[in-house]
Amino acid sequence: MGANFSSAYDAKRLPTHTNEPEPVKKVEARGFPTITNESAPVKKVEARGFPKITNESTPVKKGQVITFRSSSKWKIHFEASKQTPKLIVIDFTASWCGPCQIIQPAINEFAEKYTDVEFIKIDVDELHDVAEEFGVQAMPTFILIKKGKEIDKVVGAKKDDLQKKIEKHRF
Repeated sequence: MGANFSSAYDAKRLPTHTNEPEPVKKVEARGFPTITNESAPVKKVEARGFPKITNESTPVKKGQVITFRSSSKWKIHFEASKQTPKLIVIDFTASWCGPCQIIQPAINEFAEKYTDVEFIKIDVDELHDVAEEFGVQAMPTFILIKKGKEIDKVVGAKKDDLQKKIEKHRF
C-alpha cells in the first residue's frame, strides 16, 4: 500500500498543503465566540449571556444598552452626562450573577421601549472601582442618575419596581 489513491477517492477533494497559513475567518454563531486574525487588542464581551471575543476598545453598544469595559471611558462619559437632563440607568451586574442574567432581557426590552433613557451596563468584576464609587453591594443594582446625581436605586432583579422608577424619572 503506497501513496496511490483508489478510485473511491478523488485527489481533487484532498486539501493542498502550502507553507502559507490560511487566513483566519470570522465566525459568529448565536452568541458564541467570534474569532479573528486582526492584530488589535482582544477583549471579552458578553453577548446574550455567552462570551464573545472582540477587538473593540470603545464601549460596546447592544441595541440601546451601552457596556463599559474601561474606567477611564466611563468617567469621560459620566462627566459629559452631567451636562444633560437625560435619565441614565446604570445596571451593575456580574457574569456569575443568576438574577442579573434573568433580568437582562427585560433591560434590553426597556432600552428599546424608553429610547429617551440611556441604559448602561457595568460588570462589577471588570470596573470594581466604579461599583465602589456608587456603593454597590449586591447584584443586580440599578442606579438612576440625572445630571450626575443619583436620584433613585433598585437593588435586586425587580423588573416592575425598575420600570416604575424609570417612568417616574424619565422626564
